[in-house]
Formats: sequence, C-alpha cells, structure tokens
Amino acid sequence: MDPVSRVREHFAESIATKQAAAEQIADSIAAAAHLMSNALLNDAKILSCGNGGSAADSQHFSSELLNRFERERPGLPAMALTTDSSTLTSISNDYAYEEIFSKQVRALGKSQDVLLGISTSGNSENVIRAIAAAHDRDMQVVALTGRDGGRMAGVFGPNDVEIRVPANRTARIQEVHLVVIHCLCDLIDTTLLGDS
Repeated sequence: MDPVSRVREHFAESIATKQAAAEQIADSIAAAAHLMSNALLNDAKILSCGNGGSAADSQHFSSELLNRFERERPGLPAMALTTDSSTLTSISNDYAYEEIFSKQVRALGKSQDVLLGISTSGNSENVIRAIAAAHDRDMQVVALTGRDGGRMAGVFGPNDVEIRVPANRTARIQEVHLVVIHCLCDLIDTTLLGDS
C-alpha cells in the first residue's frame, strides 16, 4: 500500500472508532464528569495516572484542570502521579514499579477525591493497585480502558465509572481517550461555570 493510502486508512479507522465510541460511551463520559464535578464542588481533588501514552494523557488532563481548558476560570485541584521522577524512581527502587501510583494515592488521596486511572489494555498492574489504594482511601474511580476492560474490569466499586473504548488497537483507543479527556474538561467547566 502506498504511503498516502496508508495515511488515509489511519484517518478512516480513527473516524470509525470515534463514531462507534460516541454511541457506546457517551453516557459513561457524562457520569464520570458528574462524579468529578461533584468532587471538585466539594473541595476534593482529582489524581490521575497511567503508563506511556496514558501517562501523557493523565498529565494532559491534569494540566487542563490546573490551568484552563477553553474558558477562563480559576485553577482546579488536580495532580498527575506520573510527573515526579524522584518519587517514581525511589518507589520503584525501594519497593516495586507496581507500587509507584498506589503509594502516592495512599499518601495524597483522601475521601471524596477521585482517581482517574488510564490503561488501554486494562491490565496495567500499577494502575490496578492504585485503584485498590483509592478504594482503601474511600475515593471514587474513573477509568479509561479499551478492548475487554482487562483485569481492571473486575476491580471497580459500585460508584466507579469505567469508560471502555470499543476498540482493540492501542492507537485507536488512545485517540478516543484524548477526545474523552476533552469531553470531561468541557463538562466539568459547564457544570462549574454554566453554558457559555
């Protein structure tokens, strides 16, 4: 296949995945935004985590809340657990890589806070342990997953929200996760500030 056709195929597959996701996960996105907005309105914060591209997504989400999304507003309390290299490497070295997020959740999380856990496969052990730590701290969880939800699908509590992208290809799942993050930011701003 020539390069131009290959590029067009990527775009077509991405569009088709997003259209399928819009039908299947819109309700979950709205529920997650409601959960997060309530936490923020009650002076709680949102912690986020993920690995690789999902780490970048967790930082992207946190920055949109702390700084701004598309509207001027005061910063909102959010923290990506993926950014402190000294903390990440010390936990990895002294304990295990699987604990890099859970130890931070136990130290920083409190009741009413929300954990945003991102894993395209749903099988990231360190995110699964972060979810368990969040539950121990009486926190609610929003999870962005894909495929069949992986092992994460079996660890959610009754008040948690899973947003599972109906796709198997990692790149397509990540592309939808980015749209979901922007939807969450928009819905949070709308809830807190009203329609523009």
